[in-house]
Amino acid sequence: MNFERLPRHVAIIMDGNGRWAKMRNLPRIEGHINGIESVRVVVETTRELNIPYLTLYAFSKENWRRPEKEVKSLFELLDTYLDRELPNMLENGIRFIAIGDIEDFPENIQKKIRHTMEKTKENTSLTLSVALSYSGRTEIIHAVKEIIKAVKDGKLESIDEESFRMYLYTKEIPDPDLLIRTSGEKRLSNFLLYQMAYTEIYITDTLWPDFRKKEYLEALLDYSRRERRFGIVKEDSSG
Repeated sequence: MNFERLPRHVAIIMDGNGRWAKMRNLPRIEGHINGIESVRVVVETTRELNIPYLTLYAFSKENWRRPEKEVKSLFELLDTYLDRELPNMLENGIRFIAIGDIEDFPENIQKKIRHTMEKTKENTSLTLSVALSYSGRTEIIHAVKEIIKAVKDGKLESIDEESFRMYLYTKEIPDPDLLIRTSGEKRLSNFLLYQMAYTEIYITDTLWPDFRKKEYLEALLDYSRRERRFGIVKEDSSG
C-alpha cells in the first residue's frame, strides 16, 4: 500500500472479543485470548511502519463491573502477556507505558506492570501505551486536583492548555492523530476524552480478534487520504 502520510500516534479501542467468542459458542475469555494475537500483529506493524506511538484501550474503570471470573482471567492474560512480550520489547526497542489507575490492580499485577515499564524505559523505536483501569473523566478530575494542589503550593502560576497537559496520564506522549474502533460501535467509551479534540476517527465492523495486518493497513490508508484542518478552512485558490 502507498500511504500519502501516516499518523504519529494511533489509539485503538479493542472491541468485540466477547461477541467473537459468542458467535463461536466459546467462553468469553477465548475472545480475549485470540485478541492477544491481534495486539501482537498491530504492535509489530506499527513498529515496522515507524509510527512512534500506539495506545491500546485494554481495561476501563467500567470493566471492573464484569463477572469476577472474567476479570480474574483478564489479569492472568495481562500477566502472561507482559512476561512473554518483555523480551520482544527489549529486542525491538519498544517502550511500555501503562496509563490509568494501576493501584486498582492486585499487588502482583502492579509489580509486573512497573517492572515492564522500568525495564523498557530507555527504548525509543515505539512507545506502547496500554490503558488499564482507565477512565477519561477520572483522568481529567485527577489533573484538576493536581493543578489545584500545585497552585496552592506555589508550583504553578497560570493554567493553559500546555500546563494542563502536563498533569494528564499521557503527558509524555502527543495526542492521537487516529482513533480506530473495532466491532462497529460508534462511541468513545470514556477514552482519552481531552486528548481526542481533533483526532480522526475510523470505525470498522471487524471484531478485534479478526483485526490483523490487512485491516490495520486499510485503516491507515483511509487516514492517509484525509485532509486534517483542525478547525481551519483552506481558502479556494482555484480562482
